[in-house]
Amino acid sequence: MKKIYKLFLVAVILVATSISANAQFHFGLKAGVALNSLNFSNLQDVANTFTNKENRAAFTGGVMAEFEVPVIGLCFDASVLYVRRISDIPGQDNAVLKNNRDYIDIPVNLKYKIGLPIISKFLRPYVLTGPDFGILVSKKAIENAYKNKAFDFAWNFGAGIELLSHVQIQASYGLGLSNVIGNSDSKIEGKNRYWTVTAAYLF
Repeated sequence: MKKIYKLFLVAVILVATSISANAQFHFGLKAGVALNSLNFSNLQDVANTFTNKENRAAFTGGVMAEFEVPVIGLCFDASVLYVRRISDIPGQDNAVLKNNRDYIDIPVNLKYKIGLPIISKFLRPYVLTGPDFGILVSKKAIENAYKNKAFDFAWNFGAGIELLSHVQIQASYGLGLSNVIGNSDSKIEGKNRYWTVTAAYLF
């Protein structure tokens, strides 16, 4: 029985060593469009006429890295991106204020690439999910009424395709889990909700 355990342990070590030796690491550039809106938790003290919550488009771009375990198609990727999030917030006397926020975003995703017969060398679809950490780098105060929070935490869900092992086109949805804006007087708080569409080139 001990011999069987030893053989099993040796086999596991050999497989792990083989996977590590064949693992593929890539880095590249990423750019795209971020579509953002704010989901307010409390608007009862604001005029009911405030209903403008549509997505606002802005730019995102930066660098990314991907670590792929071959054969099984499992990947880990991380990016460091500049992103501007534009949204509308309620002001006084039914006014609508524009809130432009600049972040350094760090999404870290678990990615699964789907291997398809014949075409995998040219096209591979994939799905992904993971946390997204945002650090505010723009001003916090807005019209002396609201305050942007310094940190944002969200969870991403997405899908994409990889072309010729170098180009990745991806769409993801970010579900904000922390309040990114607040108003102490009316206790209005808002969370980010955003779509991100990007193209990346991996070297």
